[in-house]
Amino acid sequence: MKYIKLSLVAAFLIICTGCDKYLDVNSNPNNPEDVQEKLILSPVEYNLAQGVVGGWASVHVNHFMQTVALNQPVPNVGTYLLANTDENDTWYYLYTICLQNLHLLNSKAEANSNLKYAGIAKVLTAYCLGYGTTLWGDIPYSEAFAGSGNFYPTYDSQEDIYKTIQDLLDKGIANLEAGAGLTPGSDDYLYNGDADKWIRAAYTLKARYYMHLTKAPGYNAATQAGLALAALEKGMQSNDDDLEFPYPGGAGTQNRWYSNFLPVETLIMSAHTVNLLKDRQDPRISKLVALSEEDGVYRGREIGTEGIGSLGSYSIGGQFYAGEASSLVLINYREALFLKAEADLLTDGYAAAQDSYAAAIQADMSKLGVSESSAAYLASRGTLTASNALERIMEEKSIANIFSVEVFSDWRRTGYPALNLVPHALFTAIPRRLIYPNSEISTNPQPQQSATLKDRVWSDPE
Repeated sequence: MKYIKLSLVAAFLIICTGCDKYLDVNSNPNNPEDVQEKLILSPVEYNLAQGVVGGWASVHVNHFMQTVALNQPVPNVGTYLLANTDENDTWYYLYTICLQNLHLLNSKAEANSNLKYAGIAKVLTAYCLGYGTTLWGDIPYSEAFAGSGNFYPTYDSQEDIYKTIQDLLDKGIANLEAGAGLTPGSDDYLYNGDADKWIRAAYTLKARYYMHLTKAPGYNAATQAGLALAALEKGMQSNDDDLEFPYPGGAGTQNRWYSNFLPVETLIMSAHTVNLLKDRQDPRISKLVALSEEDGVYRGREIGTEGIGSLGSYSIGGQFYAGEASSLVLINYREALFLKAEADLLTDGYAAAQDSYAAAIQADMSKLGVSESSAAYLASRGTLTASNALERIMEEKSIANIFSVEVFSDWRRTGYPALNLVPHALFTAIPRRLIYPNSEISTNPQPQQSATLKDRVWSDPE
């Protein structure tokens, strides 16, 4: 019940602003001007995990990356059948719930000189913008919080969004380092108010978003890698630094990916992912994939298959990331190590990337509780060469980042993990973005909204 209430609290804070388009803080009796920072932070973190990171847009991208499948006739999402209304839910959580309340939290915390709260608000705002621009490219931000002063905010270019992200992270780090004012505690579900962990997470996010631009027009891959390496020196240092939302499990408090895999959704694991793990004899399969209910084997569904199979004959997500009480990851230490491996590759070659690559795999095995099998796995997958280095780094990163939209971003930048077009695909190529939600098109029409799934975002040129 506690987590259900958090969703309602976040919605209440927005309703009380007296505006149905982004944020409108007016002086009126119903405005939450005096709400405490701790009452804003908790529902934002919950809804970020539940409605954004684990939400439907993430599921859609996991279809594109052939991680999951639907036990439904074609065409379906797996063959790229999506409507603008399918993205309404995630956009609502991203903007109406998270970004609006983060704007309120930051403004209030700065006014009260509660700089740790202000720092967290900026880091989470940067995270939200990173998520949004990864999927949609140009998105509203600089004009998005004028309330009744601007009901039709124009979209910031993706390049400007990335600049804003880095600026927010720098300012968030400065706030957290200053540390003045109230310190978050149990209201901070992610780090329990640990400013040092927030700072390390912020630096790791800086590295993530620097690497997003290795292919972007006017940007140099080696330069971006150098910036990422500098940030990673102050980034996450162990699995204990993982930024993840803890779910207690039980009615109303289940992990969002657990809910995504409930039978009513008919979402299951894809044959592509299950067979890949089986073929590599990857010891993580028991943590990432559940045995089928009917016959106790690891079995995924071929995306694009005609007809409907027996739902119980297929595997769903495993207990580590899709269990009732599993934590939902926003960014983790393994990603930091893979970012370093790729950055080392770009700056100094495959030999320089070897140690970070092996350490990333070992850290993932340790996190999942199968570290005793890491030596054997590394013997078959652990050696980088000039010809395989980028492919191996991205393949292994996609396993450590399973269900994350970062896999989609990495695939666009590098072409890895390698994917083939699925049978009965509605297009001749895998989608490279999401379409804008109908709710946004109808209330804030903008020229970018004509984009299709086949169009590329700015950071993903031909």
